[in-house]
Amino acid sequence: MEELEFSMIGQSRQVLEMITDEGSFVENSVASRSFSPDFGVCAIVGTAKIASRTVTIIANDTDAYNERFPVVFAGVIGIEEAYKMARAVYATIEADREKPIGEKRPVVLIVDTPGNAPGKVEEIIGMNKATGAYQLALAEARNIGHPTIALVIGRAISGAFLCHGLQADHILALSKDFGTIIHVMPLTSISRITKMDIERLEELSHNNPVFASGVDFFYRLGGVNEIICDLKEVKSILLRHIGEIVECKERGEFGKLGPKGRGALGEERGGRVYRERVLAEMNAQFDAVAERYMNA
Repeated sequence: MEELEFSMIGQSRQVLEMITDEGSFVENSVASRSFSPDFGVCAIVGTAKIASRTVTIIANDTDAYNERFPVVFAGVIGIEEAYKMARAVYATIEADREKPIGEKRPVVLIVDTPGNAPGKVEEIIGMNKATGAYQLALAEARNIGHPTIALVIGRAISGAFLCHGLQADHILALSKDFGTIIHVMPLTSISRITKMDIERLEELSHNNPVFASGVDFFYRLGGVNEIICDLKEVKSILLRHIGEIVECKERGEFGKLGPKGRGALGEERGGRVYRERVLAEMNAQFDAVAERYMNA
């Protein structure tokens, strides 16, 4: 594969133009709902067309800075941003509530985020509730038939990726040659939590995808459905996956999509070989004690 000498980190708006029909994106407007440009300024939401099909776009604005929450910049998802994103999803759901699956508009997530806002104020007033609301909105949209697809173009890190990406039906990612970074937690943090030596974790990261970061490892885990190596193919690959998701949902095969589908994909690719065994053991342990607590 040809070596690339540039990064797509911080290029959310450029990628938005790349994947949508020229001049079709209308920011801060989803169906009948309008959003204030002064609220959640680091979140890009709006409506666009991709190959003449209406879609909802949700992305990070890596150039914006939220003055009300100083820790929200460079694509960080803050409280306002998470609620704004959630509202965009619910506006999409409401607009297409009566439409059949094949006509429900896709929700396209452009992902380039270094994480959630870690400030003390944000934690006190409920950062977890905001990001949880966004996750729930995407899960609801996915489960009632909206094709939801995440396109990782830069950073997809920690809890921000959990709410802005991992709830999608399919996840696409640009190749690591574009500077794409995916990880749940850096090895230094894993070391502090597990009390394992950083040297041992670095050793494990070479062949164990659970400890590793990067697009290729997440592909092996099933966390990425397809890696994109050519920017010229981004739009066509995105459209293909939207079509595959719609077909799968029309057949009622929802279990092949989203987190469950990626779990099975990871097992198939050899990255999550103990998944089914662990799930079976957890279910057995729950069943053994469930009656003791269900009616307590």
